[in-house]
Amino acid sequence: MRIVIKIGTSTLTHGTGRFNIRRVETLCKVLSDLKNAGNEIVLVSSGAIGMGVGKLSLPCRPTDIPTKQAVAAIGQCELMYIYDQLFSAYNHTVAQILLTRSDIEQEERKVNFQNTMYRLLELGALPIINENDTVATEEIVFGDNDTLAAIVAIHVKADLLVILSDIEGLFTADPHKDATATLISEVPEITPEILALAGEKGSELGTGGMITKLHAAQISTKAGMDVIIANGDHPEILYNILDGQNIGTRFLGRR
Repeated sequence: MRIVIKIGTSTLTHGTGRFNIRRVETLCKVLSDLKNAGNEIVLVSSGAIGMGVGKLSLPCRPTDIPTKQAVAAIGQCELMYIYDQLFSAYNHTVAQILLTRSDIEQEERKVNFQNTMYRLLELGALPIINENDTVATEEIVFGDNDTLAAIVAIHVKADLLVILSDIEGLFTADPHKDATATLISEVPEITPEILALAGEKGSELGTGGMITKLHAAQISTKAGMDVIIANGDHPEILYNILDGQNIGTRFLGRR
């Protein structure tokens, strides 16, 4: 099975912006185990800006574009260094791919990206993808890696997209404000009513929220792919997901 897994800044880091080493170590162990079982894994990882904030001991996420881009450049190095160290411990080789929107929208560059991805998977590498925050101004201002993960999943013809977040999935109401809110385990179709359930924007260190995840699910399900949104606090749930257990919210791809 070819699986694209997206992990967000809020899952990767503590509130301080520093890497949550224990959680990321567990994630890398689980993904390595899934690869050992014969699955092809593509990881879409946020966290460059969040890592840069922690590395520089900044009090908060910067708001001006030049500082965001500079912080992203610093954080991306730290991000990949840690991933490389952790996956190497399980004898897996990682590859860094930084994308901009034009890499997908321009046909020649899109084909080059796809060919590179297919070859990396053939070679047994684990591609780690992030938006190229240092140059992709549109992403820092408006974008998110949920959408990027959906686009990547389509272009590599993935069987499943899993979005790991800081929330269990899609609820009938905001669980932080409504004690009666219940988790929706399965969504056959993303309707305007489903979109209306999305709450407010995401964490302080990240750019996304539930609405961006629903839009990502829309993109992928239209292409016939199932999407699961689940809590990434315990990466071991990926085992349960691949075992067919009901974890988080599953959005059914159009058949």
